[in-house]
Amino acid sequence: MGHNPGVLDEIDLNTLKDPAGIFELIEVVGNGTYGQVYKGRHVKTSQLAAIKIMNINEDEEEEIKLEINMLKKYSYHRNIATYYGAFIKKLPSSTGKHDQLWLVMEFCGSGSVTDLVKSSKASSIKEDWIAYICREILRGLYHLHQNKVIHRDIKGQNVLLTDSAEVKLVDFGVSAQLDKTVGRRNTFIGTPYCVGCEKIS
Repeated sequence: MGHNPGVLDEIDLNTLKDPAGIFELIEVVGNGTYGQVYKGRHVKTSQLAAIKIMNINEDEEEEIKLEINMLKKYSYHRNIATYYGAFIKKLPSSTGKHDQLWLVMEFCGSGSVTDLVKSSKASSIKEDWIAYICREILRGLYHLHQNKVIHRDIKGQNVLLTDSAEVKLVDFGVSAQLDKTVGRRNTFIGTPYCVGCEKIS
């Protein structure tokens, strides 16, 4: 699989297929930065998938295209949720609602690291679990950084666990492709509670 880290594909959202008959929704499993996340199923194979549904409006169209690009190009790594595809559910203009993008990726059935911490309540998470999760996060980040991509929103909710305890990074809605010549980003973005004090003014 050839990957050119410096080049992002031009994506025309209007050319995406309708998800009807391909994927079906089962239940809501979470809320992301730009929409709800559902547990879904591929109609023909019954394979489970995570389906992030976002309303498409002009203000967020570029971020949506960026997330699709990032997933298409970099989700072939074991520590990044595998991208299965993107679909458009067209809504009648008479409803006054925006069309919906269905971003379909690997389903991580054991939830997020945040869920793991909350479920352990009184007891703390074992140190070897913490070490394992941190190592796997770093492997995923190393893969992204090798391709000049920064995630910019690493937090417990964006680190998911599969049923076989694999660690997967998700939510590339605010990630960035670094400029090849400079290799830095001077903009700040992310979740305020998960950043260093010096970044908040």
